[in-house]
Amino acid sequence: MSILSAVILGVIQGVAEFLPISSSGHLAIAQNLLGLKIEGSTDGTFDVLLHLGTLIAVFVAYWPDIVDMIREFFLGVKDIARGTTPTPVPPNRRMILLLIIGTLPLFVIVPIKDYIEGLSANTIVVGCALLITGVLLFFSDRYNRGKKNAGSVPLRDVLVIGVAQAFATIPGLSRSGTTVSVGCFLGLDRRFALRYSFLMSIPAVLGANILNLKDIVDTGVDMTLLPAYISGVVTAAVLGYLSIRLLKFVTEKGKFGAFSYYCWAVGALTIIASILL
Repeated sequence: MSILSAVILGVIQGVAEFLPISSSGHLAIAQNLLGLKIEGSTDGTFDVLLHLGTLIAVFVAYWPDIVDMIREFFLGVKDIARGTTPTPVPPNRRMILLLIIGTLPLFVIVPIKDYIEGLSANTIVVGCALLITGVLLFFSDRYNRGKKNAGSVPLRDVLVIGVAQAFATIPGLSRSGTTVSVGCFLGLDRRFALRYSFLMSIPAVLGANILNLKDIVDTGVDMTLLPAYISGVVTAAVLGYLSIRLLKFVTEKGKFGAFSYYCWAVGALTIIASILL
């Protein structure tokens, strides 16, 4: 049963992490209301591994961008040392700065990380957060298309998106849905808003995994659960990649509104089930 539960949770993570419907919210619902857990494993350990799986999906989907940013980082250091920084700055070199600024607000969450993670046990909070996610998606669909990209987006806009990402650590608030919606409200090109949101997930997820690493080391890893862990991670990675491809298509068509109805339905059902159960 552990492997089956791991695969199901991997499906939830892979699909919900990138589609704007909140993976943390759906995992909380699956674990608290549906009783889907891996016997003998802590939720925190497996959640970290599932996020690692979807992080692999981001690396695969955006590998050319990531390689170019690494290249531009070293070229940037070289140009600074020589005093020969080009004007305008190459877009992927500026993207490095944008990712750093967008990640900064997450440091405010570190002192209250345990409290935020604890909210996943309160499925009424999760349901309300899903309703809010639906509102953001609904209005982002009806917002005029912007044109700001990596070369033109102001740093203050990026900081606002970073603050939105920090709020989206609340279970039920979709990270991708919140950051892309706020980006659209600020006038970002939809495709750039999506690309920036996914690339911004790399330092966010890496940071969260590093913070949780100590807890995993302290509690230890039951090696008998390794097949279940691997099954969940592989499932999350494969479906995460497919979800990224699907969301790229949906974003270009400006059809986020379809997900808003889903979030409202799941949020309302979650609140009702929480009260009744």
